Amino acid sequence: MKRILFVAAHRPGRSPSQRYRFEQFMPLLEANGYLVDYSYIISEKDDKLFYAPGNYFKKLSILLRSIRKRFGDIRKSDQYEYIFVQREALMLGSAYFEGRLAKSNAKLIYDFDDAIWLPDNSGGNANLSWLKNPSKTRKIIEVSDLIIAGNQYLADFATQYNTQTTIIPTVVDTDHYQRSATTSSRKICIGWSGSFSTIRHFELVIPALRKVKEAYGDKVEFRVFGDGHYRLPELDIQGVPWSLQTELEELSKIDIGLMPLPEEDWSKGKCGLKGLLYMAMETPTIMSPVGVNSQIIKHGKNGFLAQTDQEWVDRMSELIESATLRTEIGSAGRKTVENEYSVKAYENKFLQVFT
Repeated sequence: MKRILFVAAHRPGRSPSQRYRFEQFMPLLEANGYLVDYSYIISEKDDKLFYAPGNYFKKLSILLRSIRKRFGDIRKSDQYEYIFVQREALMLGSAYFEGRLAKSNAKLIYDFDDAIWLPDNSGGNANLSWLKNPSKTRKIIEVSDLIIAGNQYLADFATQYNTQTTIIPTVVDTDHYQRSATTSSRKICIGWSGSFSTIRHFELVIPALRKVKEAYGDKVEFRVFGDGHYRLPELDIQGVPWSLQTELEELSKIDIGLMPLPEEDWSKGKCGLKGLLYMAMETPTIMSPVGVNSQIIKHGKNGFLAQTDQEWVDRMSELIESATLRTEIGSAGRKTVENEYSVKAYENKFLQVFT
């Protein structure tokens, strides 16, 4: 029986990147005879401290425990046929641990789904940015046996340093993500799903939302899911915290899904997950034409692309005014995910990585 060690930062179910890049494939691997182990370094208790401002001595303690954990992974690395590193083995700027794992008997597989070679720090740890070194991504790519990139933009970066690169997009379990029955409301809910680290993307469409509110008044409502601290009284928005237990219920409340992105290099590395989740839920989706979004969306057929404030207003207005259009676009979006961005569509390719 072949053994695989998955190396990542967070506990199972915590990180979207981990959930959609490999965790949802683990039952598939086990069903095909692989023995799967999971090594993560940030516990639920540590999580609350690690991403909050301050607590530097406690963060140092977390770091030291993480280093010990990774040395333990090195000691047992020869027990595995494959070691799968998602984004990075440790949150510091060194690629030391990936380099040591690459020297084991196991094949080292490296997966990334963002432009992580570019600087981007969480608000709670902005003062510790000097400990980070985004350029280590290149070093990890160089020592790995296989690179899995989430889109072509990421793959183009990786192939500069390692030609053994393949693309597996971020995909959705369409058996799980299905719209549930929701309490009927006369209001049309325009929603955004994300986190505190990406709320700035939502704020790009606030000028358009103001115009929609002026035009439609009480016919519409706005919802932010994922950042429980977010408040915008003028649009009566009070953010709802993300929870695995309530995710389907909250996504089902959204009638029109928004995925705005700024036109910048970091955004080009995004894999369109937010939009894919809306689409899987049969929610008509409007996305910025940035990066992979323009490949996912066939404008006017399975969703809409919007760039200027007026385009956002126009696309939202079309959907608000036509229940039939919302149904047609939502259904087409669901079919796109099923055929091109679902777990089922990529089961064979993911298994081939380990054969």
